[in-house]
Amino acid sequence: MNRFSVVPLSSLTQTLAGVASGTILPDLVIRGCRILSTYTERMLPEKEVWVSNGRIAAVKPAGSFQGDGPTKVIDVQGGIIAPGLVDPHIHIESSMMTACAYAEAALLNGTTTIFCDSHEIGNVCDTEGIEWMLEDARVAPLNIFLTLPSTIPATTAELETCGGDLTPHKAGVLFDEWPEIVALGEKMDFVPVCMGDDRSHGVIQEALKRGKPVCGHIYGREFVGAYASSGVTDTHEAIDREIADDFLEAGIWIFLRGGPPTTPWHSLPEAIKTVTELGANPKRVCVCTDDRDADDLFVFGMDWVVTEAIRAGVNVPTAWSMGSLHPATRYAMDGDIGALGHGRRADFVLLNDNLEVRNTWYGGELVVEDGEITSSLDEQLSNHRYTYPKKAYETVDMPEKLSLIPSAPDGACEVTILRTELPGIVTLQKSARLENPSNDWSCFLADNDCCHMSVIERHGVEGNIAYGFLQNFGLKEGAVASSVGHDAHNVIVAGFDETSMQLAIETIRESQGGVVVIQGGKVEAFIPLPIAGLISDSRAGDVAEAASKVKAAWVDAGCTLPYMGFNLLPLSVIPEIRLTDKGLVKVPEMEIEPLFKSL
Repeated sequence: MNRFSVVPLSSLTQTLAGVASGTILPDLVIRGCRILSTYTERMLPEKEVWVSNGRIAAVKPAGSFQGDGPTKVIDVQGGIIAPGLVDPHIHIESSMMTACAYAEAALLNGTTTIFCDSHEIGNVCDTEGIEWMLEDARVAPLNIFLTLPSTIPATTAELETCGGDLTPHKAGVLFDEWPEIVALGEKMDFVPVCMGDDRSHGVIQEALKRGKPVCGHIYGREFVGAYASSGVTDTHEAIDREIADDFLEAGIWIFLRGGPPTTPWHSLPEAIKTVTELGANPKRVCVCTDDRDADDLFVFGMDWVVTEAIRAGVNVPTAWSMGSLHPATRYAMDGDIGALGHGRRADFVLLNDNLEVRNTWYGGELVVEDGEITSSLDEQLSNHRYTYPKKAYETVDMPEKLSLIPSAPDGACEVTILRTELPGIVTLQKSARLENPSNDWSCFLADNDCCHMSVIERHGVEGNIAYGFLQNFGLKEGAVASSVGHDAHNVIVAGFDETSMQLAIETIRESQGGVVVIQGGKVEAFIPLPIAGLISDSRAGDVAEAASKVKAAWVDAGCTLPYMGFNLLPLSVIPEIRLTDKGLVKVPEMEIEPLFKSL
C-alpha cells in the first residue's frame, strides 16, 4: 500500500483548470518563494505554487491567493522552490537496501524519481528477482521506473555462471507485463553488440520494436559508432570530454556520473568539459549517481551531484535542469515530472541559498521537513513495506567443502597475477616466476605484494571455484569477502590464509549473503545481505550504519580498493583481466588465461 499515490492527470483536468482559474480552492499554497525554472533556466522571484490532488495547478505571482477555508498555506520566506530531482541511472541493490528503504535517503536528498537497473537481483534470481523489485518499487513512496536489465549474464555463459539468463523472449514478456519498465537497461556487453552478436541484438530489438529507449555502457572511443548504430541512445560511462563529445555527436545522451570524489566513478569533472570547454549544448546532458554505498547515499545524493556540476562551471538553473528536466525529457516523461509546469506532479523541494534541500514534497505531501523525514513518511516506511518471499532468502548455495587456496603446480612455472591499478577499477595482467612450488604460499605472496583471491559459484549450478593472486590490494592480514561479486554475483574472497578465508565464507553462508572483514581470526565487521545475497531488509539508516562499520574495518585492514571496487573484480567486461568462477578471463578477448604456465 502506498498512501502517497497521485491521481493520473487524465482524471483531473477539469479540477486543475478550476483551481488555476480561481473557481476551486487549492489544497496547498506555497507562498513567499523564488522559483527555479527548468523550462527557461531562470530564477523567478516573488511567486507562489498552487497544488491540488497531488499536482501543480498553477504557479502564480506572489499574493495571488486570497482565499481561506481548508487550503493549507505555507510561507517559505524567500526560499527556492525547485522540481524534485530525477536520477536517470541507478542500481538500488548497490546501496544494499530495498526499494522502500532507498526511498528514505532519496527523498532526504530531494530526489523524487529514479530509473533503476536491477540487473544485480536479475543475475541472481532471473525474472523472478526483477519482478520482486518491481513489486517493492510499487509500494515505495518514490517514483521508481525500471530500465530492464539487458545483459544477464554480463558475458557469454562459457565465462561465468550466474542464477539468471534473460533471453530476448523473457525481455519481451517483461516489457509487455510491467508498465513500469520504460527502457532497456545498460547494454554492458558492448563488444558483442559492436560485433553483431545475435543474442545481444535480439534483446535490443525487443526494446526497439516496442518503442523503448536503449541505455548503454561502453568503454573506448573506437566502439562509439557501431554502438550508436545498434540503437543505444544513452550512456553513463563518459569518462572524459573527448568521448563525451563523441557520444553527443553520435546522438547518445550522456549521464554524467558523480560519485564520492575518492572513488573511481566520479567522472563528471572531466566529462563535463565537453560543455564547459568544447562548447557542447547541455540539452542532452544529464547527471546521475549510478552506484552508491548505503552510507554514501545520504551524503552524496543527486543534490550533491548537481552541485558538483555547478562547481565544474555550469550555472545553477542549467545544473538543476540536468538533474531534473533533462532526465525526464530523455525518458519522455517531462509532461509529468522534472519541472514546475501546470498539471505536473507536485514533486518539488525547498532549497536554501546554498542549494541544500530543506523540505521535500512528494505528490503534494510533505515527506521531508527541515532535513528530517515526517511522521507520515516514517509510518509508511515502517509499516507498509514490501516483504520479499522466502525464496529470496535462499540464494547462497555453495559446496560444503571448499579449498580456497590453489594446490602448487608440479614444477617451475610462470604465475599469472591480477594487479589493481589504483585509483581506478581496471586490473592489469602481471606475471611472476615460481621456481620451487610449495603449498606454503607465504613467501610468494610476500615477494609479489599479493594475497590469495577466489571466486565461488554460489547459485547451486556447477559448484565452480577459481583461484587467483591479487596484487596491490593492500590487505595486511586476515581476509575479506562478499556475495556481491559482479556481475554474476558469485562470492569473492581475498586473504592470506585458509583459516581466515574459510571463516569469511562461512559467515556469508550462514547469513545467506553479506560483506565481511576478518582480522585477528575473528569477524571484525559484517553487513548481512540475506535478500538474494545482495540486499538488507533493514531501514536505510540501519543499513548505512552497518556499511560505515564495514568500510572503516576495510580501510583498517589496509585494503586500497574500496569494497564496491572489490565487488567488480569478477566483472569480465572491464579490462584487462578479471577472475570469474570459470577462471582468469582476458578482456576484451573473453578468453581464459591459465593461472600457471609451465616453464
